[in-house]
Amino acid sequence: MNSLTSPLKLSGHLLQIGAAVLAFFAPLGAAPRGRQRQSNPQESPSMWFQARMPSAPPTSLAALVAEARRDNPRILAARRAWQAAEQVPSQVSALPDPQFTVQQFSVGSPRPFAGFANSNFAYIGFGVSQDFPYPGKLRLRGEAARRQAQAYGDQVEVIRRQVIQQLQGDYYELAYFSQTLSLLRRDGKLLDQIEKIAEARYRVGEGNQQDVLKAQLERTELLRMIVHHHEHMGQLEAAIKELLNRPPDSPDITPSALTETPLPFTTDQLLRRARSDNPEVALQQNLVRRHSLQLELARKDFYPDFNLQYTYQRTGLEFRPYYVLTFGIKLPIWRSRKQRPKLAEAAEALNSSERDYEAATQQAYAGVEQQYLAADAARKTLEIYRQGLIPQAQATFQAALAAYETGRVDFESLLSSFLDVLNLNLEYWQTLANREIAVAKIEQLTGISFP
Repeated sequence: MNSLTSPLKLSGHLLQIGAAVLAFFAPLGAAPRGRQRQSNPQESPSMWFQARMPSAPPTSLAALVAEARRDNPRILAARRAWQAAEQVPSQVSALPDPQFTVQQFSVGSPRPFAGFANSNFAYIGFGVSQDFPYPGKLRLRGEAARRQAQAYGDQVEVIRRQVIQQLQGDYYELAYFSQTLSLLRRDGKLLDQIEKIAEARYRVGEGNQQDVLKAQLERTELLRMIVHHHEHMGQLEAAIKELLNRPPDSPDITPSALTETPLPFTTDQLLRRARSDNPEVALQQNLVRRHSLQLELARKDFYPDFNLQYTYQRTGLEFRPYYVLTFGIKLPIWRSRKQRPKLAEAAEALNSSERDYEAATQQAYAGVEQQYLAADAARKTLEIYRQGLIPQAQATFQAALAAYETGRVDFESLLSSFLDVLNLNLEYWQTLANREIAVAKIEQLTGISFP
């Protein structure tokens, strides 16, 4: 017995140290994860596996999405930029401001209005002038500005979908860690029972000390995994709070349980929606139209602009007033240095935007196909886990546990079957989380909201 007591006590101390470390990350009861709990040095390490998760009610993803749409600063900033861009079309499509002038002509004296007493040629005049761009220029400028404003509107939708997709991904990962944390706690209690069976067999001379120490080692490994899970859950909650514009010390977010979202669409249906409803494709399409209008406007710059001026002049009261009407033309004579380079610039900008539009379309197509294949493969894999791998592994473990109690299998076989069940369950929930993330990306690319 003495050869067993020293290693077991040492392992027990290590487990208590691991439990104390875990206390910082995984407080018991209903205390939030962000607050520490006073640890009791008399607590058994197995109590950490029996502890329940915080009992805060789960927060639905739909509620978080609505909050992000309302409070996310990136979405709000993009919306303000769009509202500012909508004020531009009326400005650029209006006529230039008129110019009013006052003229005073003196003879014989530099002092203002002194010439009326010195000469009959002195006069005072009032005039107004107005510039008129060549017909069609103002309309093109306004239409180009409207296309730019529509592009800003599409940018709002791009950012909104990006934020929501990132929120969904973080939420699904948080749900995965929350679900598997419960799984680790459950298997920790089961491993505690296995350890007690191994210790009982060793005490009666039917087992060996290595089996007990191996069981305790696996329990310590589960404690490490629980600490790792809490670390990632804290990071994901911080990321979600950032997207929601919540303060860091706000209440913790408890996700709902992961469920498999149905995907009742074919690849062709999703590709059509990606072309018609993808905001990045719509943004590039509006930019193509804007650059097309700017190219047409650059062609209009080869035509002259006009100026009309009207002036009223008055000399002495004994003379009748003068009325002067002036019509001016601004000729674009520096075409090789101004108009032609501007036309070439507009043509290259249009060509560039057309290539960007093609790239955005192809990127949307590729994204939809990739995420659809990932979601469909995950669906088939989940079916294999549910109907084959997990039930078979559980049956194998139950048989090994019963056989180990009677000495018909060794401890390594029992532990191997236990780890198979644990790993397959972890892989199942990871596959389900990855599938939901793929579905969320399909929503971002196509604009379809799956229930």
